[in-house]
Amino acid sequence: MRAVVCNEYGPPENLAVEEMPDPTPGPKEVLVEVEAAAVTFPDTLMLEDRYQFKAPPPYVPGGEVAGVVAALGNEVEGLSVGDRVVGGLGTTGGFAELAVVPAAGARRLPDSVGFAESTGLNYAYGTTLYGLKYRGELKEGETLLILGAGGNVGLSAVELGKLMGARVIAAASSEEKLDLCRARGADQTINYATENLKERAKELTDGKGCDVIYDCVGGDYAEAALRAIGWEGRFLVIGFTAGIPAIPLNLTLLKSCQIVGVFFGAMTARDPELRDAVSAELIDLTSSGKLQPHVSGRYPLERAGAALRALMDRKALGKVVIEPQR
Repeated sequence: MRAVVCNEYGPPENLAVEEMPDPTPGPKEVLVEVEAAAVTFPDTLMLEDRYQFKAPPPYVPGGEVAGVVAALGNEVEGLSVGDRVVGGLGTTGGFAELAVVPAAGARRLPDSVGFAESTGLNYAYGTTLYGLKYRGELKEGETLLILGAGGNVGLSAVELGKLMGARVIAAASSEEKLDLCRARGADQTINYATENLKERAKELTDGKGCDVIYDCVGGDYAEAALRAIGWEGRFLVIGFTAGIPAIPLNLTLLKSCQIVGVFFGAMTARDPELRDAVSAELIDLTSSGKLQPHVSGRYPLERAGAALRALMDRKALGKVVIEPQR
C-alpha cells in the first residue's frame, strides 16, 4: 500500500509518500480501505513533536478514517467485509490506502453519509457535542460565543449550537471565515482581527455577557472572551491554536463562572458508553440531514503536506481531508 510517512520531525513539506507492507488486522480489529482521512490540528503538532501524545518517526499521520471494511481480525462481531465505516485509530496510521481500526471504535455509515463528511466527526463534532451538551450544559435560548469559528472544530460548534437552540456568536480572524459561519447558521459574528472581542461580545449581549464560551484558540483571545462571559457562565477549554493562555482567576470569582476542560479523546477511553452515545447521535444527525459537515479541501496522498500546511497557517475553512484513492 501507499502511505504518507513522517521520517523525522519537522515541517509538513518533509513528508514522503512511500510503499509499505499492507497491514493485517489483529484480534478485535478490522482492515479498512481508506476513502477519506481527517486532517486535524493535532496532526500538525505531532509533526514537530509538540503534542502530548508522541509518535516516534517513522510514522504515518492521521487519527481517524472512513472507508470500506476489507478484512476482519479474530473476535470481531457486528461488522462484515464490505461495510461502510468510520473509526478512530488513536493518533496515527490514517494517511494511507489501508488502515487497521479497532472494531469497538468503528461505526457503520448509512449510504446517505459521504466518507469525507463522516471522517473527523468524532474529532470535531464529537468534541463539540461532548463539550456543549455534557460539559457546558448548553440550554436552548442561551448565548454561545465561539472562538476560531471558521475552522473545522469551531464550525462544528456553530452548527451544533444552532441545533441545540442557542443564539450563536461566531468569532474568527477574517471576513471569509465569518461569511462561512453565517452561511452555516451563525446569528452574529465578530472579526477579532479588526474588532475588540470583549467589547463587541458585550455589545451584542446588551452588556449581559455570554452564557457559554467555546474556545479552541486560546492565546490572548481567551482572557478577552472570559471578560465577556455572563454571570454563572461556562468557559469551555477546547484547544490552543494561538498558544496556551494565562488566565487571571479573579475573573471567575467576579462572574461566578466556571472554566471547564473538554478532552474528548481521554473521555472516549474512560467512558466507552458515553463515547458510543455521542458517536451514534452524530451519525443519526448526519444521516438525517440535520448536520451537514462542510468539506473545504480534498487532497490526495501526494499533497498531504499542503493540507497540513493549510491548517498550520490557519487558512483552512471547515474540514480538510486526505483521500488516498484519488
